[in-house]
Amino acid sequence: MKQATEEDSRRAGLTAWVRARLRQMLPDAPELGELEIVSGDASHRRYFRARPTVETSYIAVDAPPRKEDSRPFVEVTRLLCTASLRAPELHAADLGQGYMLLEDFGDQLYLPHLLRARESGDFEAADRLYRAAIDSLLDLQQHVDPRELPAYGKTELTREMSLFPDWFCRRWLQVEPNTEQMEIIDGCFDFLCGAALAQTQVAVHRDYHSRNLMLPDGESGRPGILDFQDAVHGACSYDLVSLLRDCYIKWDRRRLEDWIGHYLEGARSRGMVTEVSDAQFRRDFDLMGLQRHLKVLGIFCRLTIRDHKLGFLADIPLVMEYFTEVAREYREMGPILSWFRRELEPRARDKLRPVN
Repeated sequence: MKQATEEDSRRAGLTAWVRARLRQMLPDAPELGELEIVSGDASHRRYFRARPTVETSYIAVDAPPRKEDSRPFVEVTRLLCTASLRAPELHAADLGQGYMLLEDFGDQLYLPHLLRARESGDFEAADRLYRAAIDSLLDLQQHVDPRELPAYGKTELTREMSLFPDWFCRRWLQVEPNTEQMEIIDGCFDFLCGAALAQTQVAVHRDYHSRNLMLPDGESGRPGILDFQDAVHGACSYDLVSLLRDCYIKWDRRRLEDWIGHYLEGARSRGMVTEVSDAQFRRDFDLMGLQRHLKVLGIFCRLTIRDHKLGFLADIPLVMEYFTEVAREYREMGPILSWFRRELEPRARDKLRPVN
């Protein structure tokens, strides 16, 4: 009840703030009506659509400052727009109150288009979308100065992976790793961190996938890019593996190889990975994905338990599938994979089994 009252109060405050901004921006437009709920995300932010006229709309963002720091969003927006990437224009912001008014990219997320393409066998449509997304990613890596972003170093990589024992193992599965198992986990973390830090370091979106890419107004071409406020200076394969081993849709290895090849061709032509062989990059790609999927298993469980966002449970099986399929290709992952398959995977599948 307290949370609902607070959310109602913030929505009223956001509405009043947006009305005042729009009176300044569009003095001849009629008074704005109620904001339309668009969505929330994995954070505490909420998104609304403001329609001052039939032809005009904006996205109003409620980001409670006690829970969300919007300053990185504003700064990364500037970096992306300066690099001519398709980030939403920031029309107004009051960071003290946690309010922002953004360009509206519409409702055409990549994911539904990709799912339809896969189900209908329209792989040409999927290929166009992925190539456009990869080309935008290459622009980000080439034109955004990574020195302006926080380092994605060993401390942060390890902190993220620690969500796996904390939330996936202990909180969700009720499995407390013993001393030997924690040594296995720590050894895995060190191995994956070393692989990530040895890669070419670039600007990293950090969540570059089909739910954060859009087709503005349904158009083809460069995707609109969302949810970039956690951008960092890190490994060049990170965003590519987020895109191609997406937690919400899976493609066969042959198509992944084609898209990885498209990335490598572009990255080499821009002088970014000229010293990296195809085989080394595929290893980097795989190991970076393992780091990400350990983290995501923890995040999805935290969202479920702490934030009561139960929909993320449905995505856990695909993340586990990615982890086991890739880990078995690397000898160094043998100890954690053996424990995962023996003790964790069966418990997880039991918890995910529908109750009749």
